[in-house]
Parts: sequence; C-alpha cells; structure tokens
Amino acid sequence: MSMVYIAMGFMAMLSATTLAIDVGMFMTARTQAQTSADAGALSGAIALYFNNWDDRSSTGPAVQSALSAARSNQVMSATVSVTPGDVTFPNDPSGQPTRVKVDVYRTGGRSNPVPTLMGSLFGVQNADIVATATAEVSPANAMKCVLPFTIPDRWREGSAAGPRSQPMDSYDPTVGDTYIGPGNANYTGYDPVRDRGMQITLKANNDTKVTASFYNPWDLPGSTGASDYRDNIDHCNPALITWNHTQYPPENGNMVGPTKQGTDGLVDQDLGAHWDDSCNCIVGSKYKNPLDSPRVAKIPVYDPDVFLDGPAHGKNIVLQFTNMIGFFIEPLSGAGEVTGRIIPVTGTWDKNAGPAPPGSFPKILMLVQ
Repeated sequence: MSMVYIAMGFMAMLSATTLAIDVGMFMTARTQAQTSADAGALSGAIALYFNNWDDRSSTGPAVQSALSAARSNQVMSATVSVTPGDVTFPNDPSGQPTRVKVDVYRTGGRSNPVPTLMGSLFGVQNADIVATATAEVSPANAMKCVLPFTIPDRWREGSAAGPRSQPMDSYDPTVGDTYIGPGNANYTGYDPVRDRGMQITLKANNDTKVTASFYNPWDLPGSTGASDYRDNIDHCNPALITWNHTQYPPENGNMVGPTKQGTDGLVDQDLGAHWDDSCNCIVGSKYKNPLDSPRVAKIPVYDPDVFLDGPAHGKNIVLQFTNMIGFFIEPLSGAGEVTGRIIPVTGTWDKNAGPAPPGSFPKILMLVQ
C-alpha cells in the first residue's frame, strides 16, 4: 500500500512540476512575444511619420522597420515569424489611417511553435504563442525645449495657386490672402509630409524683419532680456508650451550678438550635421539617429490674422500660437538670419491644454493596443 501511495504522490508531483515549468515558460514566451509585437508596431509608426507617410508597401520604411524591430526581440531564444502581410495599417476611431498593427507568431502553422519541457511526457509536444500590438501617430497639444523664434503660420496667397512658401512676405487679407487654423479640415498651415525640407527664415535681419521692432524672437515663460534669449537658443528650456488660444510676448530688437552666440552654440553641439537635398534628410550627424540631434528644434507659429489686428510694434504685439513646427537649424547666415529646414518632430500632452487640433504638426507616438 505504501508503494501505491508513493506512486500516486509521484504522479501528482510530476503533474504539478509540469504545470509549474511549462506554464511558467509559456507565460514568459507570451510576454516576450508581446514585447516583440510592441517594438514592431512602435518602430513602424516612427518610420511612417518620420520617413515616409505615404509609403505603406511591403518594401517601404514603415513595414521594414516594423519587421526588423519585431524580429530583433526573440521569444524563448528564437526569432518570431512576422511577414510583410502581418504589418497592417488600420484606421483610428475617427477614420484616419494613423495606426500600425503588427502580429507575431510562434506557432505550428508557422513551423516555429514553442516546445514543452515536461509536457512531452503527457503527449503535449509544443504550444502556439501569438501576440498583436497597434501603435498610433496622434496629434500633440504641447511641446518642451522650444526655441525663442516664431514665424507666422502658412497661409494661402491670394495672388497664387497654393499656400505661401516664405513667411517673411506680407500677409494681406484685402488682396485675398487666407489663413485657416489647424482646427479646420482646410488648414492652410505647415505640414510635416508636404513641406519637409522647406527652408524658412526663423530670425529676420534688418532687410527681412516683420515690423520696425519685431525680428521674430519671443519671450519664453520666465525669460526676459538678451541673456535668457541666448540661453534659450542653445539650451533646452523646460517650459511647457501649448498652442490652444495662448498668447506670448515678443522680444523686440535685432538681438544680433545674442542670436549669433546662441545659434553658434547650438550648431557646435552637432557641427558636422547638414541638410542633404538629395535625400531630404539630415546627414553627417554625430548622433546614431539624426533626429536626436539638438539642432532638431521646435518653433511656434502664430496666427497672422490675430497679429495683423493687433499693435504693429513694441511689447504689445499679439502672438497667438496655433501650432508648433519642427526644424533642423542651419548655421547663422552672413546677413544675420537664422534659417531652418522643416522636419517632423514629436510632441507631448498637457491635460490642461484641451484636445489637440487635427492639424497639429507634432505627433505623439504611442501604443494603443
């Protein structure tokens, strides 16, 4: 009878061991598979926004980045099965194609199931593991590390077929110039896909100034004078800037010396980086990802209608920010102008700022499933 009880106890212990070892292994495999899918979806969304929004083909940057990231995260020391067909682009709840979905597999159907350790004693040779993740490119409503330059948002020129390409030209509604803000589907402002690489003057000189006293600088919260203005160019100001009907004060005057000191200090942080028109991208950066360069900066744009209706000079100039644009900052020109190339950037979220407008230029890249 003792032998019978021992045999029964042994079987119970073996069953419990099998459950503990194999189920624990399957839970680990499931977690690793989810990490693989999450990495793939996020990488796909990043490439979709920063590389090519329109290319969703199997050989495009979004799909290839998703595949590479998913495969680099192994499940139980083996590469997951994920093909271009497993990377899809579903619409978000508003019907916009802003999402990237990735499915990864370690299954018998893909000839790579996860083998059991103890289950084979009971005839269970392997198990199927599947994971899915979806990332979204969502509008941001706030930004940090903003430079103390501002330009009018892009408008539709009354005498031309398309929107104005150089904001230093005069905005004049009396001749048909039209500005529509980012909350409207017909927004006329800057777009990270259409306008990528466009060169814009961010800080004017005496020949390109907007008014007699306004050369495009503005005062960030808590900042006043030339010293703060210079530091805000070559250092990150942590103030959270929103563009939900918010007004900020201008910094009057040409500010020649502080502009040169701040811009030179910023450019020196990644001196070899420059814009290449052939790829419409940054090359020569010391950063593995050129978008991490401190020279990739954010500049607010203001409503030209509100500006035009307000005082034309002095500290009472009204700057109502409507959006935030990404720029690669170029070296100071001989004429004392600061120029930049439009480039996509990520933003952040401020729960007190209200919803982001549909036309928000910066985006938040996040997992939604």
